[in-house]
Amino acid sequence: MGEILLQIDGREVKVEEGMTILEAAQSTGINIPTLCYHEKLEPYGACRICTVEVETGGRTNLVAACLYPVQENLVVMTRSEKVDKIRKMLLELMIAHAPEAGALQELAQEYGANKDRFEKEPSFCILCGLCVRYCAEVKKKNAVGFVDRGGRREVIFIPEIAAKECWNCKECFPLCPTEALQAGYLLTEALAFPSGNR
Repeated sequence: MGEILLQIDGREVKVEEGMTILEAAQSTGINIPTLCYHEKLEPYGACRICTVEVETGGRTNLVAACLYPVQENLVVMTRSEKVDKIRKMLLELMIAHAPEAGALQELAQEYGANKDRFEKEPSFCILCGLCVRYCAEVKKKNAVGFVDRGGRREVIFIPEIAAKECWNCKECFPLCPTEALQAGYLLTEALAFPSGNR
C-alpha cells in the first residue's frame, strides 16, 4: 500500500493508505477519545465518542474516526464546536448508565458534560461491546453476548460457556470502560454455582 497526504487539526500528515482516521491520528500522536475501540478488534463504532469533522470536496460531515478510511487531501478536525457538542451529549447519556465509571468521569470533565442532565438508569454498561467482541474475535469462545434490542439491549455471560471458559481467562475484564464486567461475571458465577463450588 502507498502513502497518502491528509490534514489533521491543521497539520499535514503522511500515513499509510487503508488506515482509518483514528489510526492515522494515533500514528502521528494526535489524541481522539475512544471507548469501544481496541487494536485487536474489528472497528465497531458503537460509542461514537471518536466522532470527528471531515471536509472533502468542499463538504463537511461528522464521522466515526474508528470506521472512516483516510483519503488523499482529506481535512480532519478532531475538535470543533460541533464535535465537542456531540461528545458532550454522548457522555451525558452514558453517564446516566454508568455514573461511577472513571473513564467517563474524566471525559465528562474535559468536555464539560453535565453528569445530572439525564435521569440515572444505572445498568453500569454503555454497550461498547468490547467484552463481547474480544471473547468472539480473539478468544473464539463466545461466552459473552448481547441480548434484546434497543433500550432493552444488554450484555450477558452465557452460563454454560462461562462456567467452563471464564474462570481462568477474565481477559475481557480490564477492557470494560465502566469497570462493571467483573460484577456481571461474579453474578453469573453465583447463579451458575449457587453452592460456591466451581
